[in-house]
Amino acid sequence: MDSLDVKVYEQFSGRVVKKGATKKIKNSANVPTYVLEYLLGTYCTSDDDAEIEKGIVQVKKILQENYVRADEAELVKSKVRELQTYTVIDVVSARLDEKRNLYLGRLHNLNVTVKVPDRYIRDIEKLLSDGIWCIVTLNYFYDEDEGGSPFRLEELTPIQMPNIDINEIKDRRKQFTKDEWIDLVLRSTGMEPTQFKPRVKWHLLARLIPLVENNVNLCELGPRGTGKSHIYKEISPNSILISGGQTTVANLFFNLARRTPGLVSMWDTVAFDEVAGISFKDKGGIQIMKDYMASGSFARGKEMIPANASMVFVGNINQSVESLLKTSHLFEPFPEAMIDSAFFDRMHNYIPGWEMPKMKPEHFTENYGFITDYFAEVLRTLRKTPQTDAFDKYFKLGKCLNQRDTIAVRKIVSGLVKIIYPDGVYTEEEIEEILKYALEGRRRVKEQLKKIGGMEFYDTQFSYIRLSTMDEIYVPVLEQGGGKIIPEGQMKAGHIHTIGQGSNGMLGIFKLETQISSGNGKFSVSGLNTGKEPKESIVTAERFFKANSKSISPSIMVDTKDYVLHIQDVQGVGLVSSISIAALVAYCSSSLDKPVLSQFCVLGSFTIGGTIQKIENLASSLQVCHDAGAKKILLPISSAADIPAVPSDLFAKFQTSFYSSPEDAVIKSLGIE
Repeated sequence: MDSLDVKVYEQFSGRVVKKGATKKIKNSANVPTYVLEYLLGTYCTSDDDAEIEKGIVQVKKILQENYVRADEAELVKSKVRELQTYTVIDVVSARLDEKRNLYLGRLHNLNVTVKVPDRYIRDIEKLLSDGIWCIVTLNYFYDEDEGGSPFRLEELTPIQMPNIDINEIKDRRKQFTKDEWIDLVLRSTGMEPTQFKPRVKWHLLARLIPLVENNVNLCELGPRGTGKSHIYKEISPNSILISGGQTTVANLFFNLARRTPGLVSMWDTVAFDEVAGISFKDKGGIQIMKDYMASGSFARGKEMIPANASMVFVGNINQSVESLLKTSHLFEPFPEAMIDSAFFDRMHNYIPGWEMPKMKPEHFTENYGFITDYFAEVLRTLRKTPQTDAFDKYFKLGKCLNQRDTIAVRKIVSGLVKIIYPDGVYTEEEIEEILKYALEGRRRVKEQLKKIGGMEFYDTQFSYIRLSTMDEIYVPVLEQGGGKIIPEGQMKAGHIHTIGQGSNGMLGIFKLETQISSGNGKFSVSGLNTGKEPKESIVTAERFFKANSKSISPSIMVDTKDYVLHIQDVQGVGLVSSISIAALVAYCSSSLDKPVLSQFCVLGSFTIGGTIQKIENLASSLQVCHDAGAKKILLPISSAADIPAVPSDLFAKFQTSFYSSPEDAVIKSLGIE
């Protein structure tokens, strides 16, 4: 026992269990952690190692004799028949048999059906959903005249704590420092906090927010093996994990035919594993989910039905986050039907799963933590006390946060306050730490919305204002800091970046690279496989270059050189628009062996006659330039009239120049005096 163990056992004796005991049994028993620790909490709460070992032996014996494995169902049925009364541990669900006006319960692994008295249904509504773990005492009575199943239900006990005193937690929280309490919380989930960096600890705590806060929408995408779904499957009997696959509105929300509530009405948290596989049989399923995520209620038939379940989406990212940020967005693993800015705008927080380590044996604790079921009930009880105004005494939010952003930040703050400071006692510095984390998580969502939805989600410079000094502090998102597409420093001659419209409707960065060699004036293009307009724009640039090169510079040689232009679709959007100005600058830069300006991007196109064309979506184009790392931009003078529509703080990020002709664009791109 370390110093924290001693304090934990002293303050919460009878409420804690040594997690090493759980690990010893967990490897051989395929039951959720809260089932094991319900038993360990009964037989194994001592601080004496010998007593703990005796308790482990007793729990193993109970699991061996009473836990029903599906492949041993017939053997257990035989025991019930021979002994007449027998206790089993199994998943139990129930349904109403309308024709007989009674409830029928099904023991999933044993695969038997029994009548369930109404009192159990009233007390344990979750029996009517996908089922919960229970300790069930069965009788066997066969009556040839009566028919039906000979199995009778004598007693049913759900594996969860009946009652807790939340004041016990609030009072004894004062005996722990912030760091000690965080470590106790993490050990209660089975994790060993000494093995994690402080930032990873915060991510682990954030996974608990849906269990302690109503109607929170959380997303975590990252590599495999980082424990994304562990919390929602193992830690709480009040959450349900749906493996990626097809689901229905009736199952998730409300079954109109049976008039029975769905999962969001039965559980505190509904988590979707492997988001890439989510699909609805019903066409309107995603729309109903969007409505529920926004308002906490949904319409079925003529009714508007409220529910409190939080929604969690976890899944895998199969490439580096740097690559994903350059070529797409961080919601890419979601199915195509869900990739909609309105859907993702409902997400309150995005946990960066790529920052989590792959779980190893040393990441799981051997020390004391709360009995999982007790801990789950504490979290559930804390759901009743909102803390959304926790930071109002010290801070206010910056102007870039709209109403949805504000709701998201307040919900995450409320959840973390209840987890770390259940007694509601904290300092200005402590609540500021939580506020920063909440702002970063919501901004991560907003940055991706900006990529998907464009300028509608422009305001991502999230900040908060300290009321005592009125200082404004901006909160960054770590992964946005590096790996810019347009690098600092000078590029090679013939290399240039531009903006183009993609076939998917998104604007994207395109890099043009030109190589020159001795020849007879031949031009060839690679990397451009489709699209009539971009091909025509390259031909336009070639012809203009041949006809007007001497007016740009007498040293440009066309007839004695061969030019190869390679076009790279950096962000994978699929080019469908004209990039003639960039192509002309690339040819001239290569021929003169003079690179373009550093961190430079040129926008625009021209016709075969040299007429400059106006840029569509100027504000969105400039936002893409900024995100890619451009510091200098060159625009057609015809687009100057649209500058008032560009947010002033965005336009101020660039050194901006204008061109009035293709030749002028070349001269200013290359910095020719």
